[in-house]
Amino acid sequence: MARYTGPDCKLCRREGMKLYLKGERCLTKKCPIERRPYPPGQSGQARRRKPSEYALQLREKQKVRRIYGVLENQFQTLFQEAERRPGMTGENLLQLLELRFDNVIYRMGFSSSRDQARQLVNHGHFRVNGKKVNIPSMQMHPGDEITLDTGSDKTEYFAAGAAFGSARAQPPQWVQVDTQAMNGRVLAIPQRIDVDALVSEQLIVEYYSR
Repeated sequence: MARYTGPDCKLCRREGMKLYLKGERCLTKKCPIERRPYPPGQSGQARRRKPSEYALQLREKQKVRRIYGVLENQFQTLFQEAERRPGMTGENLLQLLELRFDNVIYRMGFSSSRDQARQLVNHGHFRVNGKKVNIPSMQMHPGDEITLDTGSDKTEYFAAGAAFGSARAQPPQWVQVDTQAMNGRVLAIPQRIDVDALVSEQLIVEYYSR
C-alpha cells in the first residue's frame, strides 16, 4: 500500500484536531483547521449523527496512525507485538510508536515534523551507535546513541541550525540531546505520561479486539 501523499492539513481537519503534521505551520494562523474547523468535503459542515462505538474506535486508530505516519499493515504489526509483550497492550503500543527511529529524531528536535524526520533518516543523515541507519521504522533502545553522519553537519539544513529552530523542539525526559555536538541518546523507555498526543489507546485495543 502506497503512503499518503495528499494534503496533510486535510488529515487534521478530518480528525478534528491538530496532529502537527506540518511542523511550524501548525503553530501559525495559516493552519487550515484554525479557519475551517470541520471535516473536509461537501458534507463537512453538515449536521452529523452521534458516532457509533465502532466509529469512535476506528477514528482513534486512524488518528494515531496519522500522527506517527504509519501505514495500516505496519500499525497492525506493531499492535500484535504490543499484545505479545507483558503489561498493558495500549501503553506497549504507544511505546513502540515513540521508539521508532523517525519519531526519536523528531522528539530530539532534529526536525520540525515526523515527515521531515522520516525524510532525513531515508537520506542517511544519521548514525546509531556509529552505524549508518536509513530505516525510519527501526526500534530504538535505551542506551542507543544517535549522531549525524559524516558531512551531514555541513549540509544547508543542519549548518543553518534548522534542526533546533522548532518551537516544539523541547525534548522529553527519556532522551538526551547535545545541541552543540548535534547528537542525542535514548535514556529510557518512554512512559504513558511522556506521550503528549491526545489519544485514547484503550479505544484502539477495543478496535482490534472486535
